[in-house]
Amino acid sequence: MTRTLVIVGNGMVGHRVVQALRDRDVTGAWRVVVLAEEPRPAYDRVALSSYVDSWRPETLRLPGAEFAEDETVELRLGDPVVDVDPTARTVTTASGVTRAYDALVLATGSRPFVPPVPGHDLAGCHVYRTIEDLDGIRAAAEHAETGVVVGGGLLGLEAANALRLLGVRPHVVELAPRLMPLQIDEGGGAVLRGQVERLGVAVHSGVSTQEVLGSAGGEVTGVRLSDGGRIDTPLVVFSAGVRPRDDLARRIGLTVGERGGIVVDAGCQTSEPSIYAVGECACVAGRVYGLVGPGYAMAEVVVDRLLGGAAEFAGADTSTKLKLLGIDVASFGDAHAQAPGALEVVHNDPVAGTYKKLVVSDDAKTVLGGVLVGDAGAYGLLRPLVGAPLPAQPDQLLAPEGGGGQVGTAALPDSAQVCSCHAVTKGALNAAIDDGCTDVPALKSCTKAGSGCGSCVPMLKRMLAERGVEQSRALCEHFEHTRAELFEIVRSTGLRTFSELIARHGRGRGCDVCKPVAASILASLGGGHVLDGEQAVLQDTNDRYLANIQRNGTYSVVPRIPGGEITPDKLLVIAQVAKDFGLYTKITGAQRIDLLGATVDQLPLIWRRLVEAGFESGHAYGKALRTVKSCVGSTWCRFGVQDSVSLAVDLELRYRGLRAPHKIKAGVSGCARECAEARSKDVGIIATESGWNVYVGGNGGFTPRHAELLVTDVDTETLIRLIDRFLMFYVRTADRLQRTAAWIESMEGGLDHLRAVIVDDSLGICAELEAAMAAHVTDYVDEWRGVLDDPEKLARFSSFVNAPETPDPSISFREERGQRVPVLLGVPEVKSP
Repeated sequence: MTRTLVIVGNGMVGHRVVQALRDRDVTGAWRVVVLAEEPRPAYDRVALSSYVDSWRPETLRLPGAEFAEDETVELRLGDPVVDVDPTARTVTTASGVTRAYDALVLATGSRPFVPPVPGHDLAGCHVYRTIEDLDGIRAAAEHAETGVVVGGGLLGLEAANALRLLGVRPHVVELAPRLMPLQIDEGGGAVLRGQVERLGVAVHSGVSTQEVLGSAGGEVTGVRLSDGGRIDTPLVVFSAGVRPRDDLARRIGLTVGERGGIVVDAGCQTSEPSIYAVGECACVAGRVYGLVGPGYAMAEVVVDRLLGGAAEFAGADTSTKLKLLGIDVASFGDAHAQAPGALEVVHNDPVAGTYKKLVVSDDAKTVLGGVLVGDAGAYGLLRPLVGAPLPAQPDQLLAPEGGGGQVGTAALPDSAQVCSCHAVTKGALNAAIDDGCTDVPALKSCTKAGSGCGSCVPMLKRMLAERGVEQSRALCEHFEHTRAELFEIVRSTGLRTFSELIARHGRGRGCDVCKPVAASILASLGGGHVLDGEQAVLQDTNDRYLANIQRNGTYSVVPRIPGGEITPDKLLVIAQVAKDFGLYTKITGAQRIDLLGATVDQLPLIWRRLVEAGFESGHAYGKALRTVKSCVGSTWCRFGVQDSVSLAVDLELRYRGLRAPHKIKAGVSGCARECAEARSKDVGIIATESGWNVYVGGNGGFTPRHAELLVTDVDTETLIRLIDRFLMFYVRTADRLQRTAAWIESMEGGLDHLRAVIVDDSLGICAELEAAMAAHVTDYVDEWRGVLDDPEKLARFSSFVNAPETPDPSISFREERGQRVPVLLGVPEVKSP
């Protein structure tokens, strides 16, 4: 006989119970009734912050959340359960509907904790938990210049980022002396704070919110802090933790924990045998888990019990790996070194903005835990090692991703848990690989590893590679194609929007990997202005504002100066603009003039004057051609043998605006003395007595590379034709963020193969490459001019959406060597007496 399972709550864990039961109940023993408080089907609450990208609730919806095709599942939305009769085994909803059950699962989740400070309920106070909460914050942000987030944990930082994206200047107030005090230590907190403050978020740590101040009309006007400080704001977001929603359980007499939560045993059974509790409302062995991973594990336990099994919840890994405001943060195991005698090995690089700590036992033989901030590449290897013997020197374990000293997955024992969401071990994954799983999707399908939070996916790729399985070069989990394949898809189909592309050739809603790549491809193929329509939301921050964001939240302005050649009149324009807007001015190493310290609302004003004077965007913010550097060449130099300036000017004008997988730089030297340092560029040109030598694949940066010689003594026409082919071949076939050096190395045959393709036309594609470049040259339009001519695009350049002409008051400067430089948030200034 079919029995009835009633699930109270339709969050991620409640949804997981339904999914697991439908997957495993092959005999049809159970029908399911889901009674939900929220008016929409289950959605990905972990990804709630991504809602700010599109404001489309459907992008967060979990797969199959409606159970529309499943007659054994009844989903009742917007009708919360208000009563349960354990004796009669019935539940009653707010609308008066009564349902009988054979088994009941409480998946009521948790609610945001709002500190009981005076004024916490004034109009203008919000929490950060649901789609409706974010809609409310968005509406409030239209009337706010500054916002206060109470709580500096991971949700607090996500809330602060949401305010940033809404054009509100966020202040984070954290009672603990550092951000994310539960997950990271003092050293990691200091690095995280520095990174966060560089993004324009003001951090007030070690203080509490004493009072939310209000007007006579009951609206928020500010907050008063425990150190006597005051922040004027009409918008306050409480994100100070969550509390289990156990009200219903208390009402019907179920046992609850001392600090809340419905007490359950290892089988997730409450004090009433027919009632289970899972997720953030459950208290297991005195502990409430605030993560989705343990909730999923509880869901599997309950389903197993419903089907006659004896599964038990054995606790859960509470390791955390996140990207907050674009900053990697991870902690695992005994991150705070609380074990007796625990030793800490720390690698702190304040210049790179990274902090890495490994905690080992007192005899330095066992891994206990760790903290990673700024670079969490080692997380996939380190977290499964918790409790295992230290397999190598700590320096090797903390080496950056791809670093020479890095330890492989062979260091992990078979019992190491690679996927904590589904408790999948290295041994189980290796067995799946041995059984024929040859890519990550296959491993996900076979073992479920990587299908939870996804943080172990890089580790799955690494295991496949180290087992000799050729890896997919898929761009990300949303596209099975490489960047080069996507480029060809867009080129051949004529698709012009990301929505069309992912609907027809991808899945899901995209991520911060595939969206900018798609934006770059669309721009490369003439998809219109980078801020047109949907393209605007795909862009990284720099491309979104056509400027490079600096550490105090201001932007730099870099007009293009082809070949470094500039007239006195244009110098005067730049000087006057810099003077009028108080911009810090610096000659760069690439023969450009960098104007720093512009606020976002000043950018259009500055660029209007520069554009009227004949300047164009220098693309210093984008993955595009940056500069073509030159010496003075034969025109002035007594050693010069060719006119390097003219060639540099021609090349820069030819390739300006060309979007690419990575930034492109070029250089032209007028003789072998190499004053333009051309061989450190992606394209280097050095004059000879007979013409030009062309080098490719050089770069500076973290891993400097000298360019390699492609051809010698070519004339100017041939040179331009070869560079056309080289750059367009690179744009079409390189991977995301792959510089030309790595791109050439990745080719079978390396430089010889490249030479065969673009010099000897071995693939017969050179005419097509040249035509594509010709189209780019013909269609080029300055991006800033496109903004100035479009009122809708201009509206994006404001510090505050509701006060477009109001500059951000929290940005301040001091003077250094006669120019303004930023005063960094949280860094006190020492003034001379």
